[in-house]
Amino acid sequence: RFIACPKLARTVLRCLQAGAGPEPQPLVLECAPGPGVLTRTLLNAGVRVVALESHPAFLPKLQSLENSLDGQLKVIYGDFFRLDPFVTGTVKPPAVCSDKLFETMGVAAVPWRADVPVKIFGIFPQKKERNTLWRLLFILYECSSIYRYGRVELNIFISEKEYKVLTAKPGESRIYQALSVLWQAGCDIQLLHMEPWSSFLTNLKNGRLAIPRSTRLPNDHLCLVRLTPQQNLFTGGLKPTNSATFIFMVKQCLTKPRSKLIDRLNSWSLDGAGRLLKALEIPKDVETGNLYPEDYKRLFDALQNSSVFTESWFNDEVMESIRNIN
Repeated sequence: RFIACPKLARTVLRCLQAGAGPEPQPLVLECAPGPGVLTRTLLNAGVRVVALESHPAFLPKLQSLENSLDGQLKVIYGDFFRLDPFVTGTVKPPAVCSDKLFETMGVAAVPWRADVPVKIFGIFPQKKERNTLWRLLFILYECSSIYRYGRVELNIFISEKEYKVLTAKPGESRIYQALSVLWQAGCDIQLLHMEPWSSFLTNLKNGRLAIPRSTRLPNDHLCLVRLTPQQNLFTGGLKPTNSATFIFMVKQCLTKPRSKLIDRLNSWSLDGAGRLLKALEIPKDVETGNLYPEDYKRLFDALQNSSVFTESWFNDEVMESIRNIN
């Protein structure tokens, strides 16, 4: 757990308010507020806040603050990163179900193309950062969990190395991955702020920051990144019902980014792969690591007219991939 200092809290507030219009601003769900440094900064600016706190030690002061206000703050015992756990039976706190959480917040579902209904702020747990990004991707494309309520906006601190991966461009073979393609296709990604690791306090007993090491990418900062789902994500052939197949297709293509796209298509027993690429104006000799996210979406749209994605072997691979990531 990392705790922001007052100066950083003010910076976060400015970032969250940047570009805000005259219309009423959506509710902010603050994950793991801790002692409430950012919480108080948001409240003083007139923002309505739901504080989702998983550590019992921080709850009393947050609840006392809640009781001193007239409905501007709501405190809930729960852990955003244990949202909708894959368990049967009763979900025990601090794990929490998204439907119960949004009901408590008083937020109703809106159409996908409507405005952002909720802004979420948090700091990703460093040990589970990559897994969290993958899980959020699945629920985004499936329109499940928090995304059943619309285009929920994430404002998250992630490590600099993961930010570099999310925003990598075709041709950057060492870092352009399936994660890059899928997040860029699914969301508008905006860097709001970069903050040195030294600006964060920690409640670890040794007082040190658990900075993850990185040899291939810079990792000197935490990056505040805004991830806003694309309004037009589900136009064309991509739907929540077939999105797992799209994710699997991208993962398969970028397993070997230096391989030829046409070879990958031929390995799926696809007839007329050359004609398909020509119709899409994609070069026949293009490598999978040189294809833009929007081209992967166009390719998927075209493949929906092929029987290859309805064959049982492909569906079995998709389901296995989902189970592994979950």
